[in-house]
Amino acid sequence: MQRMRFVKEFDLPPDRVFEYFSEHENLGGIFGAEVKRISDGTDGNRNGVGSARSLNPPGPVPAFEETVTEFVPGKHIEYTVTRGTPLNHHLGTVDFTREGTGTKMEWRIEIGTAVPGLDFLIAKVLTRNIGRGLDRTVIPA
Repeated sequence: MQRMRFVKEFDLPPDRVFEYFSEHENLGGIFGAEVKRISDGTDGNRNGVGSARSLNPPGPVPAFEETVTEFVPGKHIEYTVTRGTPLNHHLGTVDFTREGTGTKMEWRIEIGTAVPGLDFLIAKVLTRNIGRGLDRTVIPA
């Protein structure tokens, strides 16, 4: 199993940062993939529990689906891959906390595969792509 952790600070309040990152379509530039909404949440929040997105990475990697499993507005998002990958374990959590007048975002991802070493390779690509994507992210005020 591989674990990744990304921490980024923004000079905006947590509610604004959360709003940006909870919107599925905003994640394409971060993942380096085409992202499309499949369904809205079933908990009364458009991006909440039950909402799903399709990610279509460039190259020979097939599209896959992620579904939100926990959603606490302004504070926490948890999601998992629900279709289309060789992963037998995937859990993503994103937490937003106030830091002074801004926000600290902590994004943790853990993955596992049945094929030895494949999770290591996938983690390398994710670490590179998400790290670069977060470095380039500018949230409109």
